[in-house]
Amino acid sequence: MSTTTNTSTHVGTDDHRRVSFAHAVGVVARREIVTRVRSKGFLVPTLIMLGILLLLAVVGPSVASMIAGSDDTIAVTVQTQDALPEDGYEPMVVGSEQEVRDAVLAGDAEAGLIPGPAPLGLTVIGEREAPTSLIQGLSVSPEVELIGTDAADPMALYFIGLGFGLVFFMSAMMFGMTMAQSVVEEKQTRIVEILLSTISTRALLTGKILGNTVLAFAQVVAYAAVALIGLAVNGGRLNLDGLGLPIVWFVGLFLLGFVMIAALYGAAASLVSRQEDIGTSTTPVTMMVMFPYFAIIALSSNPTALHVLSYIPFSAPVSVPMRVFTGDATWWQNSVSVLILAASVVVALWFAAMVYERSILRTGKALTWREVLR
Repeated sequence: MSTTTNTSTHVGTDDHRRVSFAHAVGVVARREIVTRVRSKGFLVPTLIMLGILLLLAVVGPSVASMIAGSDDTIAVTVQTQDALPEDGYEPMVVGSEQEVRDAVLAGDAEAGLIPGPAPLGLTVIGEREAPTSLIQGLSVSPEVELIGTDAADPMALYFIGLGFGLVFFMSAMMFGMTMAQSVVEEKQTRIVEILLSTISTRALLTGKILGNTVLAFAQVVAYAAVALIGLAVNGGRLNLDGLGLPIVWFVGLFLLGFVMIAALYGAAASLVSRQEDIGTSTTPVTMMVMFPYFAIIALSSNPTALHVLSYIPFSAPVSVPMRVFTGDATWWQNSVSVLILAASVVVALWFAAMVYERSILRTGKALTWREVLR
């Protein structure tokens, strides 16, 4: 075998290697995308989820109305019809108080409302039990003045965190496991040995990460597009006031965070040679994704907790957009969060490549992290 080298061709060889690495990454990424798109295991669940989202967006309001039921019919007189709350009740105007009582006894009305003594000046008529919802609707509530007009609604913040967290968590779990299964499948069938005779292990791992990242991002965009189309068909209005900038932050941090998680899933999967062992090998990565997700949901109304979680790489993609929405974060705090996440991505890629190189060609007994890191 010839090993002749000379200084005159050294630079050209380095340039060729760089081009070959990029080309190899592109080929592997395209292979990952095409393989998954053509796979029924990926395509069918995705189409089902798109159909469910479209169905919920189009017929959701109608179904909710059916579940909630029609407005309660309340018998009223001319004197009391204006006192009946507008939401949830349909007035049935009759000529006298006795007719109100007759309508309730006959079952034509769920309850009745007639003039009564002070201070409210109303009497509620029921058949066998007091209509609690109507009584609460007629109760006099004190005037409320909100002085913190810029504060985020805790319920809105909870649902925003739930939405961002669910998208990130589900995408990371789905495509992380997809990548892990791809790694083990190639290792189990020894296809990886053929691939590595042509390209480097780093190019193979990088291509897999890139392909699955593109798929994850495309699926998230497809889900959002279908939901918005469904709302448009239904004539609903989506209030995105104040969510534009948080969504931009989420998209950028989602891409960084998913690259980190995909790299760790690829490294974990390279430790085993059977599909049955994937769950065990990837459990540490799954735990690192799950704990911050549930912490964000549970502590969505705690500014201090969100501040801390914004500096943790696995929770930053969700906690930072939430802090942007509330206005609690300064530009330098968000910049620090991004730098920490970017540095974590670099470390994760280096670590994953090292583990992948040492374990991808070793078959048989599952390796442990300690054995690989020695």
